[in-house]
Amino acid sequence: MTLNINVPGGKSEITIERGALSEAGRLLDLNRKVLIVTDSGVPSEYSAKVASFCKQPVTVTIEQGEKSKTLANFELLCKTMLENDFTRSDCCVAVGGGVVTDITGFAAACYMRGITFYNIPTTLLSQVDASVGGKTAVDLCGVKNIVGAFHQPEKVIIDPDTLSTLDKRQFSSGMAEAIKMAVSFDSDLFELMENNDISLILDSVISRSVALKASIVMKDERENGLRRTLNFGHTVGHAVETLSGLLHGESVAVGMCFMCSDKVRERLVPLLNKFDLPVSTDIPADELCKVLIHDKKMSGDTINVIRVESIGTCEIRKMPKDEFIKSLGA
Repeated sequence: MTLNINVPGGKSEITIERGALSEAGRLLDLNRKVLIVTDSGVPSEYSAKVASFCKQPVTVTIEQGEKSKTLANFELLCKTMLENDFTRSDCCVAVGGGVVTDITGFAAACYMRGITFYNIPTTLLSQVDASVGGKTAVDLCGVKNIVGAFHQPEKVIIDPDTLSTLDKRQFSSGMAEAIKMAVSFDSDLFELMENNDISLILDSVISRSVALKASIVMKDERENGLRRTLNFGHTVGHAVETLSGLLHGESVAVGMCFMCSDKVRERLVPLLNKFDLPVSTDIPADELCKVLIHDKKMSGDTINVIRVESIGTCEIRKMPKDEFIKSLGA
Protein backbone atom coordinates (compact mmCIF):
# COMPACT_ATOMS: atom_id res chain seq x y z
CA MET A 1 0.00 0.00 0.00
CA THR A 2 1.29 3.46 -0.89
CA LEU A 3 -0.06 6.76 0.45
CA ASN A 4 1.01 10.26 -0.49
CA ILE A 5 1.02 13.49 1.48
CA ASN A 6 1.28 16.60 -0.67
CA VAL A 7 1.49 19.84 1.32
CA PRO A 8 3.27 23.21 0.89
CA GLY A 9 6.11 21.90 3.06
CA GLY A 10 6.83 19.07 0.64
CA LYS A 11 5.70 15.71 -0.64
CA SER A 12 5.88 12.55 1.42
CA GLU A 13 5.43 9.03 0.06
CA ILE A 14 4.45 6.35 2.57
CA THR A 15 4.93 2.66 1.79
CA ILE A 16 3.17 0.16 4.06
CA GLU A 17 4.25 -3.37 3.23
CA ARG A 18 5.58 -6.43 5.04
CA GLY A 19 9.21 -6.97 4.10
CA ALA A 20 9.62 -3.37 2.91
CA LEU A 21 12.76 -2.85 5.04
CA SER A 22 14.59 -5.20 2.70
CA GLU A 23 13.50 -3.00 -0.20
CA ALA A 24 14.98 0.21 1.25
CA GLY A 25 17.69 0.28 -1.40
CA ARG A 26 15.03 0.42 -4.10
CA LEU A 27 12.56 2.70 -2.30
CA LEU A 28 15.06 5.32 -1.08
CA ASP A 29 17.83 7.29 -2.77
CA LEU A 30 20.81 6.11 -0.72
CA ASN A 31 23.54 6.57 -3.35
CA ARG A 32 25.16 9.34 -1.29
CA LYS A 33 26.29 10.10 2.25
CA VAL A 34 23.60 8.91 4.64
CA LEU A 35 23.33 9.62 8.36
CA ILE A 36 21.50 6.64 9.86
CA VAL A 37 20.12 7.34 13.33
CA THR A 38 18.86 4.56 15.56
CA ASP A 39 18.69 3.80 19.28
CA SER A 40 20.01 1.13 21.64
CA GLY A 41 16.62 -0.57 21.87
CA VAL A 42 16.30 -1.19 18.12
CA PRO A 43 17.73 -4.46 16.77
CA SER A 44 21.03 -3.53 15.14
CA GLU A 45 20.21 -5.60 12.07
CA TYR A 46 17.61 -3.03 11.03
CA SER A 47 20.08 -0.15 10.73
CA ALA A 48 22.71 -2.53 9.31
CA LYS A 49 20.28 -3.53 6.57
CA VAL A 50 19.79 0.13 5.63
CA ALA A 51 23.55 0.76 5.77
CA SER A 52 24.13 -2.10 3.32
CA PHE A 53 22.27 -0.13 0.67
CA CYS A 54 24.11 3.17 1.23
CA LYS A 55 27.05 4.50 -0.74
CA GLN A 56 28.57 6.16 2.37
CA PRO A 57 26.70 5.29 5.58
CA VAL A 58 27.40 6.97 8.92
CA THR A 59 25.49 5.43 11.82
CA VAL A 60 24.75 7.09 15.16
CA THR A 61 23.10 5.12 17.96
CA ILE A 62 21.53 7.10 20.80
CA GLU A 63 20.23 5.69 24.06
CA GLN A 64 16.69 4.36 24.05
CA GLY A 65 13.96 6.51 25.60
CA GLU A 66 12.52 10.02 25.79
CA LYS A 67 15.54 11.16 27.82
CA SER A 68 17.56 11.10 24.59
CA LYS A 69 15.38 13.66 22.80
CA THR A 70 17.65 16.52 23.80
CA LEU A 71 19.44 19.49 22.31
CA ALA A 72 22.71 17.74 23.17
CA ASN A 73 21.84 14.77 20.94
CA PHE A 74 20.50 17.13 18.28
CA GLU A 75 23.91 18.82 18.35
CA LEU A 76 25.60 15.41 18.13
CA LEU A 77 23.73 14.59 14.92
CA CYS A 78 24.50 17.95 13.33
CA LYS A 79 28.15 17.76 14.43
CA THR A 80 28.44 14.25 12.98
CA MET A 81 27.16 15.46 9.62
CA LEU A 82 29.51 18.44 9.69
CA GLU A 83 32.55 16.31 10.59
CA ASN A 84 31.72 13.91 7.75
CA ASP A 85 31.34 16.74 5.22
CA PHE A 86 27.65 16.24 4.55
CA THR A 87 26.21 18.62 1.97
CA ARG A 88 22.67 19.62 1.01
CA SER A 89 22.58 16.73 -1.44
CA ASP A 90 23.06 14.15 1.34
CA CYS A 91 20.37 12.76 3.65
CA CYS A 92 19.31 11.34 7.01
CA VAL A 93 17.44 8.10 7.73
CA ALA A 94 15.68 7.49 11.03
CA VAL A 95 15.44 3.81 11.99
CA GLY A 96 13.51 3.41 15.21
CA GLY A 97 10.66 4.77 17.28
CA GLY A 98 9.21 8.22 17.80
CA VAL A 99 12.22 9.63 19.65
CA VAL A 100 14.50 8.69 16.76
CA THR A 101 12.16 9.96 14.04
CA ASP A 102 11.58 13.25 15.91
CA ILE A 103 15.22 14.11 16.59
CA THR A 104 16.48 12.92 13.21
CA GLY A 105 13.86 14.97 11.41
CA PHE A 106 14.75 18.05 13.44
CA ALA A 107 18.45 17.67 12.66
CA ALA A 108 17.61 17.24 8.97
CA ALA A 109 15.38 20.32 9.09
CA CYS A 110 18.17 22.48 10.52
CA TYR A 111 21.40 21.21 8.99
CA MET A 112 22.25 23.55 6.11
CA ARG A 113 18.67 24.88 6.52
CA GLY A 114 17.16 21.57 5.49
CA ILE A 115 18.22 18.31 3.87
CA THR A 116 16.27 15.23 2.81
CA PHE A 117 15.30 12.72 5.43
CA TYR A 118 13.55 9.38 5.40
CA ASN A 119 11.69 7.60 8.18
CA ILE A 120 11.76 3.86 8.80
CA PRO A 121 9.64 3.48 11.97
CA THR A 122 10.15 0.22 13.85
CA THR A 123 7.67 0.64 16.71
CA LEU A 124 3.90 0.56 16.44
CA LEU A 125 3.59 4.06 17.89
CA SER A 126 5.93 5.53 15.31
CA GLN A 127 4.30 3.57 12.49
CA VAL A 128 0.77 4.79 13.20
CA ASP A 129 1.70 8.32 14.29
CA ALA A 130 5.15 9.79 14.92
CA SER A 131 6.80 9.03 11.58
CA VAL A 132 4.07 10.64 9.47
CA GLY A 133 3.20 14.31 9.13
CA GLY A 134 6.45 16.23 9.39
CA LYS A 135 6.48 17.20 13.07
CA THR A 136 10.04 17.12 14.38
CA ALA A 137 11.28 18.25 17.79
CA VAL A 138 13.31 17.80 20.94
CA ASP A 139 12.40 18.38 24.57
CA LEU A 140 13.77 21.19 26.74
CA CYS A 141 13.69 21.66 30.52
CA GLY A 142 11.21 18.83 30.92
CA VAL A 143 8.79 20.27 28.35
CA LYS A 144 8.01 17.88 25.48
CA ASN A 145 8.57 18.90 21.87
CA ILE A 146 8.98 22.58 22.71
CA VAL A 147 11.86 23.13 20.23
CA GLY A 148 11.27 21.84 16.73
CA ALA A 149 10.20 22.39 13.14
CA PHE A 150 7.85 21.10 10.48
CA HIS A 151 9.92 19.10 7.99
CA GLN A 152 8.24 16.45 5.88
CA PRO A 153 10.04 13.12 5.41
CA GLU A 154 10.46 12.56 1.69
CA LYS A 155 9.59 8.90 2.14
CA VAL A 156 8.38 6.68 4.97
CA ILE A 157 8.81 2.90 4.96
CA ILE A 158 6.42 1.09 7.31
CA ASP A 159 7.25 -2.61 7.61
CA PRO A 160 4.95 -4.38 10.11
CA ASP A 161 7.43 -7.27 10.25
CA THR A 162 9.74 -5.09 12.36
CA LEU A 163 7.15 -5.21 15.15
CA SER A 164 7.96 -8.87 15.80
CA THR A 165 10.86 -7.77 18.03
CA LEU A 166 8.79 -5.21 19.96
CA ASP A 167 8.03 -6.01 23.59
CA LYS A 168 4.44 -6.17 24.82
CA ARG A 169 4.52 -2.88 26.71
CA GLN A 170 5.88 -0.93 23.75
CA PHE A 171 3.33 -2.56 21.46
CA SER A 172 0.49 -1.55 23.79
CA SER A 173 1.86 1.99 23.94
CA GLY A 174 1.55 2.15 20.16
CA MET A 175 -1.98 0.79 20.30
CA ALA A 176 -2.96 3.82 22.39
CA GLU A 177 -2.23 6.08 19.41
CA ALA A 178 -4.20 3.81 17.07
CA ILE A 179 -7.11 3.84 19.53
CA LYS A 180 -6.83 7.63 19.64
CA MET A 181 -7.28 7.79 15.87
CA ALA A 182 -10.27 5.45 15.99
CA VAL A 183 -12.10 7.08 18.89
CA SER A 184 -11.60 10.52 17.33
CA PHE A 185 -12.34 9.81 13.66
CA ASP A 186 -13.40 6.25 12.80
CA SER A 187 -16.10 4.42 14.76
CA ASP A 188 -15.82 1.39 12.46
CA LEU A 189 -12.11 1.06 13.23
CA PHE A 190 -12.88 1.39 16.94
CA GLU A 191 -15.43 -1.42 16.70
CA LEU A 192 -12.96 -3.54 14.72
CA MET A 193 -10.46 -3.27 17.56
CA GLU A 194 -13.13 -3.97 20.17
CA ASN A 195 -14.27 -7.21 18.55
CA ASN A 196 -11.14 -8.80 17.09
CA ASP A 197 -7.79 -10.21 18.12
CA ILE A 198 -5.21 -7.58 17.18
CA SER A 199 -3.00 -10.20 15.50
CA LEU A 200 -5.72 -10.70 12.87
CA ILE A 201 -6.24 -7.02 12.08
CA LEU A 202 -2.88 -5.37 12.76
CA ASP A 203 -2.04 -4.48 9.15
CA SER A 204 -5.48 -2.92 8.71
CA VAL A 205 -5.15 -0.95 11.95
CA ILE A 206 -1.80 0.46 10.81
CA SER A 207 -2.90 1.35 7.28
CA ARG A 208 -6.20 2.89 8.37
CA SER A 209 -4.53 4.93 11.14
CA VAL A 210 -1.90 6.25 8.74
CA ALA A 211 -4.51 7.04 6.08
CA LEU A 212 -6.54 9.02 8.60
CA LYS A 213 -3.52 11.01 9.72
CA ALA A 214 -2.39 11.65 6.13
CA SER A 215 -5.79 13.04 5.19
CA ILE A 216 -5.75 15.43 8.14
CA VAL A 217 -2.18 16.60 7.55
CA MET A 218 -2.99 17.43 3.92
CA LYS A 219 -5.82 19.67 5.09
CA ASP A 220 -3.82 21.36 7.85
CA GLU A 221 -0.06 20.82 7.68
CA ARG A 222 0.89 23.43 10.29
CA GLU A 223 -1.73 22.59 12.93
CA ASN A 224 -3.70 25.80 12.56
CA GLY A 225 -7.04 24.08 13.03
CA LEU A 226 -8.10 20.55 12.09
CA ARG A 227 -4.73 18.94 12.84
CA ARG A 228 -5.08 19.98 16.47
CA THR A 229 -7.66 17.22 16.82
CA LEU A 230 -4.79 14.71 16.60
CA ASN A 231 -3.83 15.92 20.06
CA PHE A 232 -6.77 14.15 21.73
CA GLY A 233 -5.41 12.79 25.01
CA HIS A 234 -2.11 14.64 24.66
CA THR A 235 -2.76 17.76 26.74
CA VAL A 236 -3.05 15.87 30.01
CA GLY A 237 -1.03 12.98 28.58
CA HIS A 238 2.14 15.05 28.11
CA ALA A 239 1.93 16.23 31.72
CA VAL A 240 1.46 12.66 32.94
CA GLU A 241 4.42 11.52 30.84
CA THR A 242 6.64 14.26 32.25
CA LEU A 243 5.76 13.46 35.87
CA SER A 244 5.64 9.66 35.75
CA GLY A 245 7.52 6.66 34.44
CA LEU A 246 4.84 5.95 31.86
CA LEU A 247 5.53 5.62 28.15
CA HIS A 248 4.07 8.13 25.71
CA GLY A 249 1.17 5.93 24.60
CA GLU A 250 0.40 4.94 28.18
CA SER A 251 0.23 8.62 29.13
CA VAL A 252 -2.03 9.41 26.16
CA ALA A 253 -4.35 6.58 27.29
CA VAL A 254 -4.73 8.32 30.64
CA GLY A 255 -5.21 11.69 28.96
CA MET A 256 -8.00 10.37 26.71
CA CYS A 257 -9.99 9.26 29.73
CA PHE A 258 -9.98 12.84 31.04
CA MET A 259 -11.22 14.32 27.77
CA CYS A 260 -14.27 12.28 26.78
CA SER A 261 -17.90 11.91 27.75
CA ASP A 262 -19.13 9.25 30.16
CA LYS A 263 -20.71 7.24 27.33
CA VAL A 264 -17.44 7.23 25.40
CA ARG A 265 -15.49 6.28 28.51
CA GLU A 266 -17.76 3.24 28.98
CA ARG A 267 -16.37 1.77 25.74
CA LEU A 268 -12.93 3.37 25.78
CA VAL A 269 -11.82 2.02 29.16
CA PRO A 270 -12.48 -1.66 28.28
CA LEU A 271 -10.57 -1.26 25.00
CA LEU A 272 -7.63 0.32 26.81
CA ASN A 273 -7.80 -2.47 29.40
CA LYS A 274 -7.62 -5.00 26.55
CA PHE A 275 -4.07 -3.77 25.91
CA ASP A 276 -3.16 -3.32 29.60
CA LEU A 277 -3.08 0.46 29.22
CA PRO A 278 -3.61 2.71 32.26
CA VAL A 279 -6.84 4.69 32.50
CA SER A 280 -6.13 6.94 35.50
CA THR A 281 -3.28 8.59 37.42
CA ASP A 282 -2.45 9.24 41.05
CA ILE A 283 -0.59 12.44 40.18
CA PRO A 284 -2.28 15.35 42.01
CA ALA A 285 -4.11 17.78 39.72
CA ASP A 286 -2.08 20.74 40.96
CA GLU A 287 1.14 18.96 39.91
CA LEU A 288 -0.29 18.28 36.46
CA CYS A 289 -1.24 21.93 36.15
CA LYS A 290 2.30 23.12 36.84
CA VAL A 291 3.41 21.24 33.72
CA LEU A 292 0.35 22.14 31.66
CA ILE A 293 1.08 25.88 31.79
CA HIS A 294 3.96 25.25 29.35
CA ASP A 295 1.80 23.29 26.91
CA LYS A 296 1.90 24.60 23.33
CA LYS A 297 -1.90 24.55 23.26
CA MET A 298 -2.06 27.14 26.04
CA SER A 299 -2.77 30.68 24.84
CA GLY A 300 -2.99 33.41 27.45
CA ASP A 301 -5.70 32.44 29.91
CA THR A 302 -7.25 29.81 27.63
CA ILE A 303 -6.30 26.38 26.38
CA ASN A 304 -7.42 24.45 23.32
CA VAL A 305 -8.63 21.01 24.38
CA ILE A 306 -9.91 18.14 22.26
CA ARG A 307 -13.11 16.52 23.47
CA VAL A 308 -14.80 13.36 22.25
CA GLU A 309 -18.53 13.21 23.00
CA SER A 310 -19.27 10.22 20.77
CA ILE A 311 -17.06 7.55 19.19
CA GLY A 312 -15.75 8.64 15.80
CA THR A 313 -16.10 12.40 16.26
CA CYS A 314 -14.16 15.04 18.14
CA GLU A 315 -14.16 18.79 18.60
CA ILE A 316 -11.78 21.56 19.60
CA ARG A 317 -12.90 23.57 22.62
CA LYS A 318 -11.30 26.74 23.87
CA MET A 319 -11.56 26.58 27.67
CA PRO A 320 -10.59 29.17 30.27
CA LYS A 321 -7.51 27.91 32.07
CA ASP A 322 -9.24 27.96 35.46
CA GLU A 323 -12.17 25.92 34.15
CA PHE A 324 -9.82 23.38 32.60
CA ILE A 325 -7.82 23.04 35.81
CA LYS A 326 -11.06 22.56 37.75
CA SER A 327 -12.06 19.76 35.38
CA LEU A 328 -8.93 17.89 36.42
CA GLY A 329 -10.07 17.91 40.01
CA ALA A 330 -7.85 20.68 41.31
